[in-house]
Amino acid sequence: MESSGTNWTVDSVRSTDGTTITYETAGEGPPIILVGGAFNDRSTTRPLAAALSADFTVYGYDRRGRGDSGDTGPYAVQREIEDVAALTDRAGGGAHLYGLSSGAILAVYVAAEGVPVTGLALFEPPFQAGPHGGRKPGLAERLSELVSAGRRDDAVALFLTEAVGVPEEAVGGMRDAPEWGWMTGLAHTLAYDTTVTGYGGLPADRLAAIAVPTVVVDSTGSPPWLRDAAGATAEAIPGATHLSLPGGFHEVPPEVLAPALRDALLG
Repeated sequence: MESSGTNWTVDSVRSTDGTTITYETAGEGPPIILVGGAFNDRSTTRPLAAALSADFTVYGYDRRGRGDSGDTGPYAVQREIEDVAALTDRAGGGAHLYGLSSGAILAVYVAAEGVPVTGLALFEPPFQAGPHGGRKPGLAERLSELVSAGRRDDAVALFLTEAVGVPEEAVGGMRDAPEWGWMTGLAHTLAYDTTVTGYGGLPADRLAAIAVPTVVVDSTGSPPWLRDAAGATAEAIPGATHLSLPGGFHEVPPEVLAPALRDALLG
């Protein structure tokens, strides 16, 4: 539901290690940077960006290794934190952050590290909170090995079953869907998302260090473990609020999410 009436300006910024990070902007108002999760680049966050552009100057960007951004090895989460810091600097020295899934965890780390963040919105950060199985040790390495061997389909299937919790029979059906080619095209970045999420436990010290207004959002259509994670994250961040919005599996429509974010971040 991308808005054809939205005017996008594309530019790039260099991160600390020299990697080019490509981004696009639209709208007017205080800046907000959209940090996507697995299988996301700036095109997949564009519908939300369009919905937010009436109230914010929205920055949608390609995380390193995706879209038009560069990718300098070896990978480290710290490099992605520096990418967002470069964008906040480009935005005028500070910005709101909206993070989706692994991007929400990345946004947590950015804010906890003292990057000038004005406000924080986190959509279902996939922490493990409650009676749910933790991340599988070595998953990032296994994903990288499959991609290096040219087995991108198997890497996507492994990520969906072990990191997302999609049943194997459902993954089999997904292989024939039009979206499968898109996902295999981003298979080399799945190890990055898995490294960001780590073993999934709540990073209590980092969450307690966040000192900016924060809203944590979950979808009523998501599985209990993701909704539990949202609630636990909100409880761990001083003064954070928790919203449950009507939506599907790990998503809320932009026309529902955007006004909720506006109200939570701008009052």
